[in-house]
Amino acid sequence: MNLGRINTYLFVQIFKYFFLILFIFLSVAWLLQITRLFTITNFMYIEIIDIIFLSFYLIPNIIATIIPFIIIFGLLLCFNKLNKDNELVSIISLGLGLNPFRNTLVFFSFIIVSSFTILNFYIAPKVYEQYKIQEHDLRSKLDFDNMAFSNFLNLNKTTILDFKKKKNEYHDIIISFKDEKENIVYAQKGNIISENNEYNFQLTNGFKISINREKQIEKLEFQNYILKIDNNNQKKNEISDKNTFTIFNDLESKNYLNITFKLLDIILIFYIIFLFYVNNLKKINFSTNNNIFFSFICISVLLINQVLKNSEIILLNYTLIIASVITFSYFISYIKRGYEKN
Repeated sequence: MNLGRINTYLFVQIFKYFFLILFIFLSVAWLLQITRLFTITNFMYIEIIDIIFLSFYLIPNIIATIIPFIIIFGLLLCFNKLNKDNELVSIISLGLGLNPFRNTLVFFSFIIVSSFTILNFYIAPKVYEQYKIQEHDLRSKLDFDNMAFSNFLNLNKTTILDFKKKKNEYHDIIISFKDEKENIVYAQKGNIISENNEYNFQLTNGFKISINREKQIEKLEFQNYILKIDNNNQKKNEISDKNTFTIFNDLESKNYLNITFKLLDIILIFYIIFLFYVNNLKKINFSTNNNIFFSFICISVLLINQVLKNSEIILLNYTLIIASVITFSYFISYIKRGYEKN
């Protein structure tokens, strides 16, 4: 068996287990996300098929998030199987040493990092932007006629609605909204019509309380009152977050922190594969304790990185902290290998 065939065999085995773990992780993550969407939107009477199609827009973003974890468990599962079948020892006994494994991991790293870079810097943000738009459109087309209650529904960023419904009539309507004042409107009965990007409230027998900036309270009692609320005024704000920014958006806005987040994701992939090589493969050590140690170190680094990304942190602090975490984790691994050698 020549070196090329061995490399091809190892490459196929690694990707076989990589896609197996990808399918398992992606299925679980997708089910959790679609369950969350059903929970959020079930009282809105949105069609199930619309929610399912909406959830598909989350897949690229989910993949970009879980790829480092897939690499951890994919490599462990693949090489544990090769080790149990004595294939690792057989390949080494051919006199090729670790060269086939090293070459395969380098090629695997190149394929994964190249794909991940395109996904993380462009495809995932683009598709996630479409998810935000589709989600907004679904929320903007609320079918009030089929709702039995509103459960304090956020109509937009400044308006909250609550009501009860009896025999197709709206009762105990409460609307909280902000303009230049903070306002609360209550009506015993009313009608709600959604049209032309507006919610039209035709209210009967109620009152309106307004609080201005000086904390002065105004109260207006009414028998009939018409209130119009824009249902589309926050669309731009809703879809503008760091997960929707491609590399071109980040460069244009000079969002170097977001670029650094994504660059560090790539570095962490290289780090995981390198640590697997020196901690597990180089010494052919696939004991349970060593596998747990490798998994624990990698997952800890990934979780710390995610916590930092979700926090309000400046670029310099983030870079220093994550570099320190990576260095410290490798130092622990180095100490462990030295202790095992002695």
